[in-house]
Amino acid sequence: MNRNSYYYRKIHSLLGVIPIGFFLIEHLLTNYSAYNEGQAGFQKKIDWINGLPLVLGLEILLIWLPLLYHGIYGLYVAFSSKNNVSHYGYYRNLMFMLQRITGIITFMFIAWHVFETRIQLALGNLTHDQLGTRMHEIIMNPYAYSFYVIGTLAACFHFTNGMWSFLVSWGITIGPRAQRISGYICMGLFIVMAIMFLLTLSAFAGPEFEQTAAFVAKG
Repeated sequence: MNRNSYYYRKIHSLLGVIPIGFFLIEHLLTNYSAYNEGQAGFQKKIDWINGLPLVLGLEILLIWLPLLYHGIYGLYVAFSSKNNVSHYGYYRNLMFMLQRITGIITFMFIAWHVFETRIQLALGNLTHDQLGTRMHEIIMNPYAYSFYVIGTLAACFHFTNGMWSFLVSWGITIGPRAQRISGYICMGLFIVMAIMFLLTLSAFAGPEFEQTAAFVAKG
């Protein structure tokens, strides 16, 4: 591995946690409000986020550019890296393989989700107070719902397993015991996040979001 490749991987690893990982958790908590606070609570969170100063600049700098780098470089790693069973063993190579697969799925899922929501907002086909209704319409399509379940589970696994790798590669967890404990913690975090996302999807499927506003697509 040359020096440039080493730094590219370090940046890729760091961005997966800061800021992308933080954004994923914030996105989870915002959307989970649809489950525990209903449509009014969800809309309140959306309005608060969009009321932040320079929100577009913050999105570009802290979300879209890091996501673009992490996603594109991640695809390069996914299609160019090989497992090393003799060095890491079967379990860790299995997790590495799943990390690559979930990375590809997550990349496709995010691209589709952004097109269905953020890009529609930018095109004027959707307003912020119609986001809940739009999510309801998406979730009520069984194929879209299945893809959302797969995509959110893939994103949760990719983040939490990537967190384990981040702690190792940045020298935070040193030694088998520390890495084993962090593995348990990351797996627990995956379970919690997955359950919260699935509960959120069930909330968007409820009639409360169907009745908030009519989504009108242009064209």
